[in-house]
Amino acid sequence: MITLAADCLLFELPTGESIPYSADMVWVELAGDTTEPFDSEFICHATKAVFHYFKHELGRQTVSVQEFAGALEKVLCGFAVTARPPAPPDAEPQVLEYDLCRLAHESGQGRELVFFPRLRAELQRHLQQAPHVLRFRGLRGCVKQLTGARRWSLRCQTLEGEIVDYLRECLSAEPALREFAMLVE
Repeated sequence: MITLAADCLLFELPTGESIPYSADMVWVELAGDTTEPFDSEFICHATKAVFHYFKHELGRQTVSVQEFAGALEKVLCGFAVTARPPAPPDAEPQVLEYDLCRLAHESGQGRELVFFPRLRAELQRHLQQAPHVLRFRGLRGCVKQLTGARRWSLRCQTLEGEIVDYLRECLSAEPALREFAMLVE
């Protein structure tokens, strides 16, 4: 008699045949059947949890395919209520861009005193549109314009860091936002 591997369970098919599967092998079999509202990673973890339940919690070496499927279905139904529906596949992510050089230019002689409050106002205005990606471009040119520098200097580097830190602080002060990405370049 051949010993069953430590990470395997015998799955009894309706035909009466038994096939050894590991948790990963079961997951691979289910991978093609992944449907809404769960992503494939979630299904993978749920499958491994059910496998662990039969193998370690119940101490079983054999399980019928129907029994395993029923347990997995029960787990997934328990999470289905809280699962968020996936975005429609044809929906393009909304990307909003803002030119920091323009903002620096519009700040005029007030430079940083005018720039930072206006930057916060622009950030808040853009966040109201619920973008998927918020992109601030022209950071280097903006910094050089605010400092009045022709070449990059230590003062420029410091101000660059201050602008990025300021944007982070502004975001953390906003009420709970939905997930999005912010790029500053």
